[in-house]
Amino acid sequence: MRNAMPAKRNRQRRRVPAALLVPAAAGLAFLILPLAGLLARAPWTELPARLAEPAMLDALRLSLVTASLATALSLLFGVPIAWLLARGDFPGRSLLRALVTVPLVLPPVVGGVALLLVFGRSGIVGTWLHERFDVTIPFSTTAVVLAMTFVSMPFLVVSVEGALRGADVRFEEAAATLGAGRWTVFTHVTLPMIAPGVLAGAVLCWARALGEFGATITFAGNFPGRTQTMPLAVYLALQSDLEAAIVLSLILLAVSVAVLASLRERWTAVA
Repeated sequence: MRNAMPAKRNRQRRRVPAALLVPAAAGLAFLILPLAGLLARAPWTELPARLAEPAMLDALRLSLVTASLATALSLLFGVPIAWLLARGDFPGRSLLRALVTVPLVLPPVVGGVALLLVFGRSGIVGTWLHERFDVTIPFSTTAVVLAMTFVSMPFLVVSVEGALRGADVRFEEAAATLGAGRWTVFTHVTLPMIAPGVLAGAVLCWARALGEFGATITFAGNFPGRTQTMPLAVYLALQSDLEAAIVLSLILLAVSVAVLASLRERWTAVA
């Protein structure tokens, strides 16, 4: 009798109130129907030939390379930033965290304008680079990487900071007590402990970089073979070739599903 009571309570908890079913169904339809429409309109018979087109291959190659470079830069700079936010104790840490996470909510176009004002020929850094080294960053492949890094690094920082806050500092203290230096503790104790968080952050960062549009088109332009990434190619194809836009969208959709599948265990653990 006692065992039956908890089971009955669990069944009652799992029952969804009738008042929630209608908005839940409407919300699911709103989220799922566009994806179903994309799959239904896809030119499946022409898909291999479409994917082999030079313009699509160039956009795919450029997106994969630049997103990977942006992720590498985010790892290089984002992991130390996450460590400062999680373990540092200094005035203005909350303000620094807010500034680091601003790109998460900032419209990407605004981010592109900000990058242009800093790295453009008349920008704070761009003027010095142009006059001293004759280097122009805007509307180049480098600009694509910088735009992707700007919008995607916060995803890595937030993920790694959360992993650092959840790590057991006693292992680090034990290693320090045994004579290990700070760098040795970080590389041999801290990093292995937070590796899943770093990996999850890197995957999210890469996926966000791959889908970046606003900052890229503002700061880097839309030049085929040089700055035209897949989202920009979708935007351009919509104006003249709907099937090409659908094919490119399918690739991005497949990447998104793969990212979610790779992080499934992490979300399951959180749930």
